[in-house]
Amino acid sequence: MIDVYSWATPNGHKVHIMLEECGLEYRVHGVNIGTGEQFKPEFLAISPNNKIPAIVDSDGPDGAPISLFESGAILLYLAAKTGKFLPESTRERYAVLEWLMFQMGGVGPMLGQAHHFRIYAPQQIEYAVNRYTNEAKRLYGVMDKRLQHNRYIAGAEYSIADIAIFPWLRSWKNQGIDWSDYPHLKGWFDEIGARPAVQRGVAVLADLRKPLMDDKARDTLFGDRQYERR
Repeated sequence: MIDVYSWATPNGHKVHIMLEECGLEYRVHGVNIGTGEQFKPEFLAISPNNKIPAIVDSDGPDGAPISLFESGAILLYLAAKTGKFLPESTRERYAVLEWLMFQMGGVGPMLGQAHHFRIYAPQQIEYAVNRYTNEAKRLYGVMDKRLQHNRYIAGAEYSIADIAIFPWLRSWKNQGIDWSDYPHLKGWFDEIGARPAVQRGVAVLADLRKPLMDDKARDTLFGDRQYERR
């Protein structure tokens, strides 16, 4: 049994989707990041960076429990555990890994900044909005070009790279994106979104997340509490 400590965010949905795609048995424990549950000692014990998601697998690789944080590391672990969505071929495996790193180092951080400055920042700073909106468009363009000649982001087969990227693009409106500018990426997005396991994964905890934050939640996520040393 895998215990998942998560919330309905793009990084959380990556792991939810992977678990559904792999058919693994799991229990979900909601960690409400708007009320500060990510700062509780019991969560920090498995996720010292106070970020969701994290997992505890009672059946670890040596028969003992293992805990993991960082969504990319969790995807790699689950792929290794099940033998799914990460090719055995060295060339194909590294294609998946480079696009996974593209998501972890680019898509997630940059689109997250676009969300922050376009929607959540207490002040609209034109320079920041333009910078991260333009970077979002650049990243969409990179993926659109890649998908001109590939069915999936890392090649011919569906992989953890697709699983990692898809949830971040679900908020395309908030990123200032017009899908008509990225037809190849839009086709991929629609195909991934139609997968039953993906639909189940993005539904996990979705009914608990509030669409709008109050001032207390905003302060918890973006205020001084976020930067306390723990």
